Amino acid sequence: MTRGPSTPVGVFPQTRMRRNRRWDWSRRLVRENALTPDDLIWPVFVCEGKNRTEDVATMPGVVRYSVDRLAAAAGEAKSLGIPAVAIFPATPAEAKTPGAEEAWNPNNLVCQAVRTIKDAHPDMGVMCDVALDPFNSDGHDGIVRDGHVVNDETLDALCRQALVQVEAGCDVIAPSDMMDGRIGALRKALDQDGHDRVLLMSYAAKYSSGFYGPFRDAIESAGFLKGESKDTYQMDPANSDEALREVALDIEEGADMVMVKPGMPYLDIVYRVKERLGVPTFAYNVSGEYAMLRIAADNGALDYNRVVLESLMAFKRAGCNGVLTYFAVDAARLLHDA
Repeated sequence: MTRGPSTPVGVFPQTRMRRNRRWDWSRRLVRENALTPDDLIWPVFVCEGKNRTEDVATMPGVVRYSVDRLAAAAGEAKSLGIPAVAIFPATPAEAKTPGAEEAWNPNNLVCQAVRTIKDAHPDMGVMCDVALDPFNSDGHDGIVRDGHVVNDETLDALCRQALVQVEAGCDVIAPSDMMDGRIGALRKALDQDGHDRVLLMSYAAKYSSGFYGPFRDAIESAGFLKGESKDTYQMDPANSDEALREVALDIEEGADMVMVKPGMPYLDIVYRVKERLGVPTFAYNVSGEYAMLRIAADNGALDYNRVVLESLMAFKRAGCNGVLTYFAVDAARLLHDA
């Protein structure tokens, strides 16, 4: 008889679910999901200067690295088995413009960081965010004209941005801007320039969320947004069917992998994407999620080590192939020590 997921498969006392939980070895034998360092991507922030780090006040334990400190930081992550890092810049205010031209400066902070990491660790994956908010004096992910984030003009800027990142050595282009058509535009631009082997990880279902605040502090973009929302291009948190359409469109346009952002409050979206479409699916365990757990743990409300691994396992249980997380280095250490 074929049993469905709701079909009873035993009755008490003949069936005792606790029997399989009696010993550590038996629990490990029946464990349904596993978390390893291979599942982790570490987001790192880069700042100007030399031989320095800067604390991110709203993200205890997270720092911005000057470019010359990145090789050592990435090397530690690599030694723990973390396969890739993602680069995010704190662009100086004087370099931000309405046209976001710094985004395609081949010597901007992102490109410097990529070259530094790839020179030191050529077999480590480097992922670059493609969006204009770190470079835009309006604080938006796209170019603003007459108070409106314009779609097609932004696509041209995103392609220019991606090309300088790839030329610096980036392995994975990860557009987070949520402009319509950007995956197709980026795939075409990359292929025409001879970069057909570069991966595209689309932030396919990115929601207009309140959980991004500490990240905007880290890249120093919050003040430039001037209290405006990104509701006209990021998704409504009430919607899940729309997420499936967004992901399907990005796959059709050439995405190799897709991402859901934020992570923990949106694991239902991860599950639906994986179940329906069966593509490599990632989630971003975003800054607000990190800050909640870290600050609670620092104040004695939670066991930090336990909740880090438990929360990351939830991503795997929901169907993630991997997770972008600020916990990556700590989690990898814990997994090695287990």
